[in-house]
Amino acid sequence: MEKTIEQKFMDLLKEQSSYSEAIGLMAWDMRTKAPKKGMDNRSEVLGVLSQKVHELQTSSEMKHYIESLKGHTDDPIITKAVEEAEEEYERTAKVPTEEYRAYVTLQSKAEAMWGEAKANNDFESFRPYLEELVEYNKKFAKYWGYEGNIYDALLHNYEPGVTVAKLDEVFPKVRKALTGLLEKIKTAPVQPDPTILQGHFPKAQQETFSEEILKRMGYDFDAGRLDETVHPFAIGLNKNDVRVTTKYDEADFRTAVFGTIHEGGHALYEQNISENLAFTPLATGTSMGIHESQSLFWENFVSRSESFWENHYDLFKSHAPDRFNELPLDEFYRAVNEVKPSFIRIEADELTYCLHIMVRYELEKALINSEIEVKDLPALWNQKMEDYFGIKPENDAEGVLQDIHWAGGDFGYFPSYALGYMYAAQFANRLNEEISMEEVIKAGDFKQIQEWLTQNIHQFGKMKKPLEILTDVTGEELNSQYLIDYLTEKYQKIYQF
Repeated sequence: MEKTIEQKFMDLLKEQSSYSEAIGLMAWDMRTKAPKKGMDNRSEVLGVLSQKVHELQTSSEMKHYIESLKGHTDDPIITKAVEEAEEEYERTAKVPTEEYRAYVTLQSKAEAMWGEAKANNDFESFRPYLEELVEYNKKFAKYWGYEGNIYDALLHNYEPGVTVAKLDEVFPKVRKALTGLLEKIKTAPVQPDPTILQGHFPKAQQETFSEEILKRMGYDFDAGRLDETVHPFAIGLNKNDVRVTTKYDEADFRTAVFGTIHEGGHALYEQNISENLAFTPLATGTSMGIHESQSLFWENFVSRSESFWENHYDLFKSHAPDRFNELPLDEFYRAVNEVKPSFIRIEADELTYCLHIMVRYELEKALINSEIEVKDLPALWNQKMEDYFGIKPENDAEGVLQDIHWAGGDFGYFPSYALGYMYAAQFANRLNEEISMEEVIKAGDFKQIQEWLTQNIHQFGKMKKPLEILTDVTGEELNSQYLIDYLTEKYQKIYQF
């Protein structure tokens, strides 16, 4: 029996998805296990496979299926898949295939060089790659088109519906609130003692504790794994193979523990997408902002809460060095929630985190708008850190070279972190109206939380747009006040101001 056009369309999507999964697996390998000498060849292979995906997305066959099925199918998944495929077709077709292949190859080589540059504190060795990446992104933005700011074309890749105009309205309000809180905290009468957390904490014991927390969150190790990398990430190859990575610091366990929980939040999203969406472009998170809302929800609203540690402190001490046995819970809790301006974004406390994002947003927006040049980044980065935090990086490894995102060409990505934090606060507020988060977390009952997140967010994949998810779940559009209120209430209590 000859296949229907719907079946042929789904077969083409499956072929495209299969190549994308292979690309994802190779990308994971390059960031975790691959030998240094294999990087150049691997980059070329990634370029070839990415070109193949590009060709499938823009093929005459794909165009035929889109035109034939658009408005002519009753299947909601196929309807949405056609919509997604059409958008991919229109945007991808505007980028010449050879340019796209060259760009993907450049991305892989740039990531490898970034790793060396960071290790050697050598921005100049990375600069030529970054300059090329910036120029490609400017060119692609013009291919795709935009109505307001050229940076909007890149924002769309990560957070559809969000624009520079919206960010420039919301971010200053949040920045003012956070810097105001930060000033009060600096002079507060009660200050946590972070030194009680410092000292040698073996990597193996950190890993065992982190794995146990992932299991309690609901992460399925039969459909995933935990590995070590320079810059932590989670990657969903498919819902049954979602991998988490982390970075261990034996002098400060917080890096790995909270980082692993953060990436675990991403992974839970991918593991709980509906099986019905498999092998379609819908079988992933709807946006990076919604994705970040899940990771930040687990990292901050769950694992940095007092309720979490009331339940898990004994488990922690069973894996931690003996010095923690005599440390009172209240002192521990306040210490892990210390607010202190720091250089490294992934190690930032939850109050200053958004300020790190705003530094990056302002710089990359200026780069794409040709207002600054790549060569000026180190000095501009350091100046913004001094303006926002009152501290200045001593070297580029703890400054402009610390993040992998620009090396991967991910311009437009950073705002998603701050947006995700705001989304997470709205979701937490809504969840609290249905169940008491404090009580269920204190009881260690993460199942209720996970089921709520799956029912309201995870299962839909890309069946819903990010702002549609937000309004459906919370009943309102983006509202940064929930985040401001959450941080104000929490830190007034901890610092007693």
